Amino acid sequence: MKVTFEELNRFLHDQFPQGAAYGSLQKLGDGWAEMTLDVDDGHLRPGGTVSGPVMMGLADVTVYAALLSKIGLVPLAVTTNLNINFLRKPQAHTPIRAKATMLKVGRTMGVGEVFVYSEGVDEPVAHSTMTYSIPPEKHKN
Repeated sequence: MKVTFEELNRFLHDQFPQGAAYGSLQKLGDGWAEMTLDVDDGHLRPGGTVSGPVMMGLADVTVYAALLSKIGLVPLAVTTNLNINFLRKPQAHTPIRAKATMLKVGRTMGVGEVFVYSEGVDEPVAHSTMTYSIPPEKHKN
């Protein structure tokens, strides 16, 4: 693993503070990450469900964390493709959590997947795959 939980948490806080709106890092391993978002009224859409953009944001930041665990603290690694399937209605006012795993990390790109869950429910509410572009200076920490 290229970074510790503490290093990545500090990096996200200092370099990507807007990411906190999409969740907080809970666990980190070599090529995987878990994040949680406490859902409030601002995350809901009509019908009393968590909005798609909120789940996409959580998924994206979680894969970013999983990628950085493999390549180090690279601020300019960016999402180039994101596909998401909404599988079931998340519970309103219940935290959602995301579990991301990197499927492949190469020199110039990384591919990951993430499952999003409503806290206390075993079946995922969404599944996403995404591709990240990794800049050439990826080995800088």
